[in-house]
Amino acid sequence: MMNSQQLTALAQSALDDLKAKDVTVIDITDKSSIADAMVIATGTSDRHVGALANEVVFQAKAAGEQPLGIEGESSSDWVLVDLGDVIVHVMTQKARDFYELEKLWSVKPSQREAGIAN
Repeated sequence: MMNSQQLTALAQSALDDLKAKDVTVIDITDKSSIADAMVIATGTSDRHVGALANEVVFQAKAAGEQPLGIEGESSSDWVLVDLGDVIVHVMTQKARDFYELEKLWSVKPSQREAGIAN
């Protein structure tokens, strides 16, 4: 079984292989108990988003890691691949701009408690 750093590297490699844009890794160990890291990447079209997510799933399975879940495959403007300790979000630029996951997950616990956003 891979640790979170290995899963993150696997996801980054899969995304790089198919030319994902703006790949970002966020350490969420101090923000959530659901995972250790979040990988966010942009695809150039709905079809590219689907292909990127499928490549992450393919490479994870090839490495012996069965994804826990895949959400959003039918719409393909945002596909989530749950690798357990690492959650991969592949989105179109429009979806990424709208949801601003980096901003949401970069709020520090002290700021969250005080109701302060970046």
